[in-house]
Amino acid sequence: MTAPVLTSAPTGRPVRIAALTAALLAACVAFQLNASMLSPVLVTMARELHSDDATIGLSQTLFFTVAAVFSLFLPRLSDIFGRKRVLLGMLAVMFAGSVVAALALNVEMLFVGRIVQGVAGPVVPICLLMLRSEISDPRRYGAAMGLLTAVNGGIAGVDAIAGGWLATAFGFRSVFWAIAAVTVVAVVMLAAWGVESRPSAGVRMDWWGVVPLAVSLGALLTGLNEAGKLSAANWPLVIGSLLVAVLAFAAFWAIENRRSEPLIPTPYLKPRSTWALLLTTLLTMTGVFAVVNGLVTSIAQNPDAGFGMAPDVASLAFLTPYALVGWVVGPLAGRLAPTLGYRRILRIGLGGSVIGTLIMAFVGVHSLPVLIAATVLLGITYAGIANIMLNGLGIVLSPAANPGFLPGLNAGAFNLGAGLSFALLPAIQIAAGATGHSTTGYSAGMVLGAVITAAAFAVSFLIPRPVSAEVAAAEATR
Repeated sequence: MTAPVLTSAPTGRPVRIAALTAALLAACVAFQLNASMLSPVLVTMARELHSDDATIGLSQTLFFTVAAVFSLFLPRLSDIFGRKRVLLGMLAVMFAGSVVAALALNVEMLFVGRIVQGVAGPVVPICLLMLRSEISDPRRYGAAMGLLTAVNGGIAGVDAIAGGWLATAFGFRSVFWAIAAVTVVAVVMLAAWGVESRPSAGVRMDWWGVVPLAVSLGALLTGLNEAGKLSAANWPLVIGSLLVAVLAFAAFWAIENRRSEPLIPTPYLKPRSTWALLLTTLLTMTGVFAVVNGLVTSIAQNPDAGFGMAPDVASLAFLTPYALVGWVVGPLAGRLAPTLGYRRILRIGLGGSVIGTLIMAFVGVHSLPVLIAATVLLGITYAGIANIMLNGLGIVLSPAANPGFLPGLNAGAFNLGAGLSFALLPAIQIAAGATGHSTTGYSAGMVLGAVITAAAFAVSFLIPRPVSAEVAAAEATR
């Protein structure tokens, strides 16, 4: 459906693209609020629902796990049944989950709401696919892609501040009502300005392949989340979950080789455009995610080894500038990628992330100004550059015959890397002795993160060039 105002330009297309981008940005913002807006609200939720921090934290785990699982197949489903239609359905489900969470009378009801919200996990990949089908100019697409994907780092830090203020003034339920309101706005904009695309119309959805793949990723994330509890972990559960993950993936591989219209044709998993990108994404998230969202915020609030900051002050000092610079740099990185090369921009981001993490590890743990500056550097290099390029490569390297498969797997790699990051880096922090007045554990965790990110930098050289998404230098100067 095209609104009348979209035809006011001579061809209608420039105005239509601007309106479509605005609608998709609203959808991405609505989904991102489910993650970043709730981070400073967890303590309030625990108090008002008469629970504890660990139990409420499980609601976050459930949300991200469900988001990862649904990211595996909803992009492919959107190829078949229509991207606008599927995206509208996801936003409607997310709205329902927000209402359930806002009305929660106990922890169990909150869990149900967060699980339902997680169904909207692949909002960003589907939005990028919709843009890709409408914008033929690689440079214009790159800029729009950077704008949408930068939302993953937070809404310029305003979301976390607003979440904390709403929870303090009106209770945690007000945050979910705010998310629901933004979701309604996104639905209205998408219904009015969204453009339908069905590149795989007529193909049957492979639900037989969906089930074992979803079980495999869900079991793997469950095992990693449990392992992250360290000494309190249920290790038989960890081992059992990993075993289930392996067996389920083996079943998925066998099923896909027998299906005439598979969810993911196994030959698509063999090229470097698939496995090198997924491995780079996995390693990047493992190396970076828990550094900023775990180790930095922990040492900032640690009264003995760190700087003894209050939680809201720590968020304002670290997470807000981190998100803000990512929001500013993202569109620029996306604009430059088609001319300078997606892979080159990605390596700049990964190399800068390694440097920033090492500065944190050896200087930042002793100096608050340096720690803040290094966090801002990571906001530029990871949130504003590497994250944008990894998401973008998932779109432009996906085969035309199955455009939703690689963005879906890439979204799974993002979530898997985040879980692995929180399982590994805090474990090293504790094992290295981050007790008393010692910063050794924090430094050790950050160094491990830098090493893993350096491995991602090395693997990125195996990613092939997305020729169709880049322009020659001579053409770029026209």
